[in-house]
Formats: sequence, structure tokens, C-alpha cells
Amino acid sequence: MERGLETFFEGFLRKESVFFDKKALQTSYIPDTVNHREEQIKQIANILAPVLRGDRPSNIFVYGKTGTGKTLTVKYTTQRLKEIAMRENTPLSIIYVNCKLKRSTDTEYRLIAQLATELGKSIPPTGLPTEEVYKAFIRAINKQQQNYVIILDEIDQLVNKAGDNVLYNLTRLNEDTESQISLIGISNDIMFVDKMDPRVKSSLSEEEIVFPPYNAFQIQMILKQRADISFNKDVIGQGVIEKSAAYAARDHGDARRALDLLRVAGEIADRKNSKIISIEHIDEAEEKIDRDRILDIISTQPKQYHLILFSILSLNSSRKGTLFTGEVYEIYRSLCKKTNTGILTQRRVSDIISEFDMLGIINAKVISKGRYGRTRNISVEIPENMLPRIKKIIEENLKG
Repeated sequence: MERGLETFFEGFLRKESVFFDKKALQTSYIPDTVNHREEQIKQIANILAPVLRGDRPSNIFVYGKTGTGKTLTVKYTTQRLKEIAMRENTPLSIIYVNCKLKRSTDTEYRLIAQLATELGKSIPPTGLPTEEVYKAFIRAINKQQQNYVIILDEIDQLVNKAGDNVLYNLTRLNEDTESQISLIGISNDIMFVDKMDPRVKSSLSEEEIVFPPYNAFQIQMILKQRADISFNKDVIGQGVIEKSAAYAARDHGDARRALDLLRVAGEIADRKNSKIISIEHIDEAEEKIDRDRILDIISTQPKQYHLILFSILSLNSSRKGTLFTGEVYEIYRSLCKKTNTGILTQRRVSDIISEFDMLGIINAKVISKGRYGRTRNISVEIPENMLPRIKKIIEENLKG
């Protein structure tokens, strides 16, 4: 068996690939030029430029649908800003935190500990009073009097897990520090700001920047730019770029999805020993990405979300038809009691159902019941063959 694997890996190394540099198709890649986001780059640059004179810039809230270039644009602009600051000997620290990561930002304590760790201050993951963690963080930023720009990507995930008080505390830290802190919050949820406490909203969203979806032509241009870097010459088949762009445009102009399609299609072509990436490979990649995306979304949700989704799936398996919010809430309450979990209000559960709708896991249509108020007709959008696997993931997470 060992020799068989050795032969396989040796053969893999000798095999010609369609890829030249796959990194250009990854979400972490920052190109030399960011296409079709010139206006947003200019807005962010204008707001942040005062740091070059030692002044504190306004906080920024950036929002728009998935794959509209928010993170890329913020990273590209702040990276260029940092380069100029270094050239001008202006002290500046940029800290980036992805709040979707399951463990690092699921409480206020862990977020501040993570920020302190980024500045070289080691803090245990649990065990200290939160106030002590804040003090350690303040000591870390006061080591050098300068500007700190903290980027909180997927900031809505942080608030869902830890509450919005952490944002208020962060925005108020400038009153207790010699250095200056500015926040950039990034969210896919365009309604997120409206859900926040008014005092937090006024502190965080001093400047708001909206990212519109890309159209099919813009996505084609982005794909061609990345494909020229990523693939060997003449491996992209006819219509592949156009079909990838069309798929992504259908999904609200999601350029990230288009890049994923190209990358996965290339991987499929490699496994099949094909020297050309074809439209068939794009179709196969589309199916695989849909399946993986749903599993990723569900596996990273917090416990309360799992309980609500499990309630929906349980009711769906017995009903096989339209479900209503009130019915889901009753099943959810029962599951909370069985798992010794605090019970959320029906309004909060309704908000989470709306988030599942936004993620494409369910379809929740609001209907009026006259004098009895409003409810939602809920239907499950997950492919039938994936349901057993998803239920298993949720069950294992609830046990853990």
C-alpha cells in the first residue's frame, strides 16, 4: 500500500497541470489592480488618509452582498496605506480579524484576547476577567503611540455571537488610550446596522460604504485578469469564462463564486488528466461548490442557530410541505429544554430564520394573517440527498 501511494504521488509530480499559479484564484490573493472598485477604493482612501498626518480617521462600515469585493478592496487599500506610512516613517498598525472563525471571536473576551495576541501580548483563551483582558490590550497598544486600524470582517457574525456591546467598548477605548483606534466593519448583511443598538450604530458607522453587485461583464473581466495569472496558456476552453461569469451574475454578482468555479473546474480537469478546462468541468464544479457551501455555512453556525435549523429540518421531514414560524418555535423550545439551553424570544428566532433565508438554506416568505398578525411560510431549499448528512453535523455539534 505504501509503495502504491509513493508511485501515485511520484506520478502526480510528473503530471502536467492546467495551473501555473493557483494562488491568484484564492480569496486571500490581492492583485496589483482591483478592477471595478475604483470608486470604493477612493472613498476608503479619503477616509483613512488622515492617519498619514497622525490623526485618527473615522470608523467605517462597509457592506454589500457576498463576493462584491469588500474584503479585497479594504485589504488592498489598507495595504497601500501601510506602505506609504512606512515610507514616511509614520507609525501605523493594521489588524485584520475574520469574525466568522468559530472560536476566536465568539465572545467579547476572545475577540479582545485575539487583538492583543496580534500585538504580541499573550493572553490565555479563558480564565481572566474581561476587564483584565481589556487592560492587557490597552497596555499593548500604548507601547507605541500611534494609529491602529482594526478590520473586523464578517462583523455581523461577531455581534450574533458576542452581542454589540463589544463594538461600543472598542469605539470608546480612545478615551482611555494614548494611541488612537479606528474600526472598519465589513458585513454581507445590508440590514445589519439597523439591528444594532442606536449608541453602537452612531459610534461604529461614522462613514458607510455600499458595494453594489458586479454585473456579468465585470465578472468576466475579473476572471480574465486572474486566469491569465493562474493557468497555463491555452487551457481555458471556449465559453468557460463566460459561463462562470453567468453563474456568478445569477448569484447576485458574486465574483468570489466565479473564482471558486474556475479553481474547482481546474482541479477537476487535473484529476481527469484533461489538458483543457471545459464547460462540463464548470457544471461539475458548480454542483460541488453548492454542496460544500451549504455544509460550510451550517457547520460554522453557533448552537442556537443549529437548534433552530434542526427544528425546521425535523418538522420538514414529518410534514413534507410548508412550515410556519410558530410551529418551528414550539419544536425549538422543546429542543432547548432537552439540551439545557437558554430559550430565545420568538422575535429573535424569527430574525435567525430570516438569516437562513438570506443564506439560501430556506425560503421564508412573510404572509399576513389579518388581525392575527404576520407569519412566515418556510420551505427547505437544501437538496434532499444532503439532509441526512446535515442533520448528523448538527447532532454532533449539539452533543459537543
